[in-house]
Amino acid sequence: MFAFIIRRLLQSLFVMLAVAFISFSLFNFVGDPVNNMMGQEATAEQREELRRELGLDQPFPIQFARFVGNAVQGDFGVSYRLSRPVSDVIATRLPATLELVFVAAVLALAIGVPLGVYTGLHRHGTISKILLTASLIGISLPTFLIGIILILIFAVWLGWLPSFGRGPTVDLGWWTTNFLTVGGWQALIMPSITLCLFQLTLIMRLVRAEMMEVLRTDYIKFARARGLSNRAVNFGHALKNTMVPVITITGLQIGSLIAFAIITETVFQWPGMGLLFLQAIQFVDIPVMAAYLCLVAFIFVVINLMVDMLYYVVDPRLRVERGGH
Repeated sequence: MFAFIIRRLLQSLFVMLAVAFISFSLFNFVGDPVNNMMGQEATAEQREELRRELGLDQPFPIQFARFVGNAVQGDFGVSYRLSRPVSDVIATRLPATLELVFVAAVLALAIGVPLGVYTGLHRHGTISKILLTASLIGISLPTFLIGIILILIFAVWLGWLPSFGRGPTVDLGWWTTNFLTVGGWQALIMPSITLCLFQLTLIMRLVRAEMMEVLRTDYIKFARARGLSNRAVNFGHALKNTMVPVITITGLQIGSLIAFAIITETVFQWPGMGLLFLQAIQFVDIPVMAAYLCLVAFIFVVINLMVDMLYYVVDPRLRVERGGH
């Protein structure tokens, strides 16, 4: 187990270095931040002075080495657009994104897994067919369109929910939360549903497919032959084995929620990291863009490592195979 963790940590380190290099390389060709910061009236001398202050006059290898060295210490430089440390800017936006992703993930799991089990056990039922048809719609519709439809219905027509923003929040030190105010929960409803819908339908269909596959295996037939009740067979044997591959997919989807929250945050003007990233692109704010991608990659790496460890614990076949080698 220890060797497995060390190997995965080394792989994660190479992934982080690759992401940092690619993101920093690409962002050096998206535009000149000096032009956006100085405006058209600035002289050539002023531009060169600012370029030296930002370190943009250095060769690319030196810029990248300095970026990696500072990033390891948690220093991603200063935002060109906001003139504030990038770590402070991200810290103010991170709670909004993480709370949105947390609620979306809980909804996707709490609804998707039971629906997947139900449709797997009642594959020919009318309700199952309706749910599968609805899941196709959920997968097919673009995220931004779902968000716009929800805003039109629940904010414009009915007036039940706010159409944009995070609503009232409570400060807990550096963390700001929606969970302690009614208005904060109301503001969370539509963005979290929009963000979770694709993952919810994916999990439901995955659980259904795995459930149907497991129910056809020999050990399930043997369990029924022993006289076990349907509840014991379905939930004591089938569901437990169904969840093994679901754990892996769910971990990846949680990472995807963070990465693809950009669209949802843009539609609802949710003040999270995704909206910050889009604003940074418009202003060619290279430190913010590079820090965002590195942070998302780090979250992906941590989630994948946790999923691999959990998979290692849940599936005894992996321990037997590694023990044999």
